Amino acid sequence: MASTSDYHLPPSNSSTEHPPLVGYLSRKALPIKRNDAEPLTREDVQFDLLCHIFNDRRKVFTPQAPSEDSKVHFCDLYVNALYMSHKCSKVLKDKMAETPAFAVELAKISLLTNVGRINTTMAFFPEMKTALRTYHPIPSLQKTDGNAQDAPRIKNCLKAALLPSELKNMPPSTPEEILQKSRALQFPSTSIVNLIFVLANHAAPLASTHFDPPVNFLDLFLPINIASADRARAFLWLMFHYLEGPDQPNPYDDDYSRQNPGKVPWLHRLTEEEMARENVDTPDEIEWGKSMSAQRNLFLQRLVHSIEREKKVKAAVSASKSTEPASGRPRPFRPQQEGTRDKPYIHYLPPDRAPQITHSVSEDHRVGHSSSRGAHRNMLQHAWQVVTSTDPLADSDEELQDEHVRLDYSRRVDVIARLRGRPPSPLPDLLPSASSTSSYPPSSSISDTREHRWRTVESWK
Repeated sequence: MASTSDYHLPPSNSSTEHPPLVGYLSRKALPIKRNDAEPLTREDVQFDLLCHIFNDRRKVFTPQAPSEDSKVHFCDLYVNALYMSHKCSKVLKDKMAETPAFAVELAKISLLTNVGRINTTMAFFPEMKTALRTYHPIPSLQKTDGNAQDAPRIKNCLKAALLPSELKNMPPSTPEEILQKSRALQFPSTSIVNLIFVLANHAAPLASTHFDPPVNFLDLFLPINIASADRARAFLWLMFHYLEGPDQPNPYDDDYSRQNPGKVPWLHRLTEEEMARENVDTPDEIEWGKSMSAQRNLFLQRLVHSIEREKKVKAAVSASKSTEPASGRPRPFRPQQEGTRDKPYIHYLPPDRAPQITHSVSEDHRVGHSSSRGAHRNMLQHAWQVVTSTDPLADSDEELQDEHVRLDYSRRVDVIARLRGRPPSPLPDLLPSASSTSSYPPSSSISDTREHRWRTVESWK
């Protein structure tokens, strides 16, 4: 069996004695790809790697949330970052506080989302209906009864997990900016979540700085032939290097990293037999994954049946409406309120501006209403008649229906004419004669007195 502890092996011997590394080739190969309802195994999520990372109890990190301790370990640092995110709901915070095991499980799933191993098309509850995401049970990381949310909500929570100073200003976006802050003793230099985002985005440029080819930062989370414990140690070494500063003694150093400043601790290669002994699913987890997949399939069948039933009901309703006989009762006439108007409306012009009159009221219309003439009403009587007999919603073009209405308009115009020229009314264009203001014109002279004041204006035709 090949040795896994001697980091002084020359590269040539390593290439001959151990299987080649499965290096990270493109970012498209990073996310886990599975069909809907297919469980994510321990190998998919690299369960042993996550356990080594979150079970480390060395309190060497500066807390980024209010804490009684001057230093905290990585598990508390990451869980508190999620808890303090302003996109973390109150229900989720209460569940994290009540069940610490759920908080750690959520943090492990969030770390995989943080580096891009879990993309935003995944969900972790079987009742999910949207077709934009796929459901995947994670037996090794769903042993509590809490809702693991879905990847989009987790990523939104991660993006909002910033330091108070980073909420007002842009957080550092490059490794150089983070190192500059840590060298200036600005602790913490950035949030733990933002640091992981930055390292994942700059994995290729940093590969030669911290790793031996062909490994880079994202390879730590892939199922490759490197021991899970060594990958976890390299990950924690990078966290301390950027958060606490490269000039501080790194508690995760080994002889190789001390002899090669800037390099992560030695990554021991595994044989195929040694790899097979890591990330092994338990029988209970396999059984639970199958049961959740069956529950998801049953839910989808019921969902499809309900959708088909709704379609049939809608089709039957539309068919019954189309076969119903038309009702013989005529529809009530409703006057047209807007759009095209068939009748013109009458526009008032001052006497001296009145052009030649074009009567818009047809002769048959006048004859039809000639019988409506009767005893003259005064203005009060006419107002009462209008209030009690006129529909306020009727078209204004139909208001001039009899001589009483015309007479009322004429009287109003005469009142306005008498008031013009007196303060504070404007000066008249043409003062009316005394005869025109001494008495109201009789019904026989209505057309003569109106002739210089009204003009037909056709509109909306």
